[in-house]
Amino acid sequence: MNKIANKQVICEVLLDAAKEDEDVMVLCSDSRGSASLTYFADTLPEQFVEVGIAEQNLVSIAAGLARCGKKAYAVSPASFLSTRSYEQCKVDVSYSNTNVKLIGISGGVSYGALGMSHHSAQDIAAMAAIPNMRVYLPSDRHQTKCLIQALLQDEKPAYLRVGRNAVEDVYGEGKVPFEMDKATVIAEGTDVAIIACGEMVNAAVGAAKILREKEISAAVLDMYCLKPLDRKAVIRAAERVKVVLTVEEHAPYGGLGAMVSQVVSGNCPRKVINLALPDAPVVTGSSREVFDYYGLNAENIAKTAERALEDV
Repeated sequence: MNKIANKQVICEVLLDAAKEDEDVMVLCSDSRGSASLTYFADTLPEQFVEVGIAEQNLVSIAAGLARCGKKAYAVSPASFLSTRSYEQCKVDVSYSNTNVKLIGISGGVSYGALGMSHHSAQDIAAMAAIPNMRVYLPSDRHQTKCLIQALLQDEKPAYLRVGRNAVEDVYGEGKVPFEMDKATVIAEGTDVAIIACGEMVNAAVGAAKILREKEISAAVLDMYCLKPLDRKAVIRAAERVKVVLTVEEHAPYGGLGAMVSQVVSGNCPRKVINLALPDAPVVTGSSREVFDYYGLNAENIAKTAERALEDV
């Protein structure tokens, strides 16, 4: 079982890059421990900025550094980064088109029992609505590594969300079929296409296995790139199946399901079903407990796909 969280991988990749490039700067809002950034701060203190619990300042300072030629990575809990500093993300980062990468840690419901104030179930919709802002939800540590390495090579704004705890590997070490801004086709299928992002990708893979045992052919797409959405991959998958099923750790409005529905309805109409968190404060508990409660697991994804195919 994997014990390395995505946020730890982010720190490792950024540290390696920062050792070679003094323009790489990491900023956080009193979250170096929870973001696994303590080692970075201790190793390269001149390339680390602690702003305290001040998310708006975090983003504005990062934007200022970027305008001075620095490569700024602003790290903060996703629930706060995507709400408290929304205007700064919109104006200082996106409108000004600065080289700031916004890293939302402990995303979705991974703060568990702390409740709605600490959950980020609206961040995909909010961030994707900002012009120039890209949005990414990597599925495991290996894909996270590839994504951060790719982001280090460009100068455009981006928002990336990862969970709090380690998640099961979707891909093997050195075996990530990664292409920037292109969905990863994990499996081909002719009955149902399951399109997922973030921590839901592992559950989608599990659902496809269950369906295969029942002789139901399921395609699985890892849509780590929410914006820009890989429209071609969505259309290609939808054209080959009877039902499209999206799965996300997000509210039902403005996220992956809404994006996929827009593409499918306008290009190759199919039934689209969205499995997501409810439009309500979610129950408290661990991520796994919350996922199970709302059916965001392999078993329920498979059952939902079966029921949908029966109605086609």
